[in-house]
Amino acid sequence: MSEPSNEASTAERDAFLRVAEFGRAASAELAPLPRAAKDAALHAIADALAARADEVVKANAVDVARAREAGTSEAMIDRLALSRERVEAVAAAVRNVASLPDPVGETVRGYVLPNGLSVQQVRVPLGVVGIIYEGRPNVTVDAAALCLKSGNVALLRGSSSAFESNTALVGIMQDALRATDVPEDAVQLVPGTSRESVRHLMRARGLVDVLIPRGGASLIDSVVQESTVPVIETGVGNCSVYVDESADLDMALAILVNAKTQRPSVCNAAETVLIHANVADRFLPRALAALKERGVTVHGDALVRAYSPDVVAATEDDWYAEYLSLDIAARVVPSLDEAVAHIRRFGSGHTEAIITDSQPAAKRFVALVDSAAVMVNASTRFTDGEEFGFGAEIGISTQKLHARGPMGLPELTSTKYVVTGEGHTRG
Repeated sequence: MSEPSNEASTAERDAFLRVAEFGRAASAELAPLPRAAKDAALHAIADALAARADEVVKANAVDVARAREAGTSEAMIDRLALSRERVEAVAAAVRNVASLPDPVGETVRGYVLPNGLSVQQVRVPLGVVGIIYEGRPNVTVDAAALCLKSGNVALLRGSSSAFESNTALVGIMQDALRATDVPEDAVQLVPGTSRESVRHLMRARGLVDVLIPRGGASLIDSVVQESTVPVIETGVGNCSVYVDESADLDMALAILVNAKTQRPSVCNAAETVLIHANVADRFLPRALAALKERGVTVHGDALVRAYSPDVVAATEDDWYAEYLSLDIAARVVPSLDEAVAHIRRFGSGHTEAIITDSQPAAKRFVALVDSAAVMVNASTRFTDGEEFGFGAEIGISTQKLHARGPMGLPELTSTKYVVTGEGHTRG
């Protein structure tokens, strides 16, 4: 991707500033709207997407053809491609968001002080939310819908590989909003396809309230390091499954296979398995055979390699790896505490699972593991907004401030305190 000339960069910056300023103005109109107005806008968007699906598919075909010419893998092209059925599924997801409870205005806590002052902490929109994401154009609509429902303006910066698709989708959404009470500038595509357009968004402190990057580790690291706008980190998942000495080994095998192979390219797939030494003889031969049968390459320490010549020697990098493929790192550990130490050193803070029949072991693991989600006798694949009953999510936060874990609609809000008195003055 070439860098723009100074003249082009200045024009791109000016175009971004206009978009951001329109977004800031739209946020003031959007924030106080009642649920009925926002839901009506979401249904209008869903109807428009379904009615104009052919336009989206046609634009998407341009992106797909360009990706194939560039030698993009078929797996990535599948993430990029949209069919009429996929567009209709995206529209259905928007209707689902409309059916979810509106978090705005919800009282988080409220009480009356001894002096008679009423104090309420209520949910309010974040304001203008910038979302930087890769590949999948369905994120364009998902993110916009979640932002609108929670009263936020969405500034969307997808990858250049999906530019035609994203342009068509945002255009359709804006057209739909014109007939509603929600301002059309509540959903906007960040102009430009160069790296500079991303930098403009990352440095728009005062115009953009928060950034949410969705993608691989390099994207997230770049946004965190370069942004002057507050960032909610999402998605990087080096998730571990620990098979305790008291585990039901049939259960452990089923969970491990599911966590690794059910959908290996997502952030909540297992990337590491840790096996207590006391069950290694009984568990590893079965586990290695089951993983091999499903095409998984195991990167193991010396103790794991002793059970099969098919195991590849693990390097230091393997313990840190988010493979997103049919690969897994495996290590035999002498104790639960050593498993926790491994996770604390190499993990990404996303999701860890313990398989055990021991309540004390489960409690200790849960207490010691410092991750956004901890599973006890369940697959890591359950760390997901829909699976948690949220209906939808904007991403999975692996940080500790504001939001952690799957981010549903409440996590797209902040709070304000409303204090009501009867002429109270402070002495």
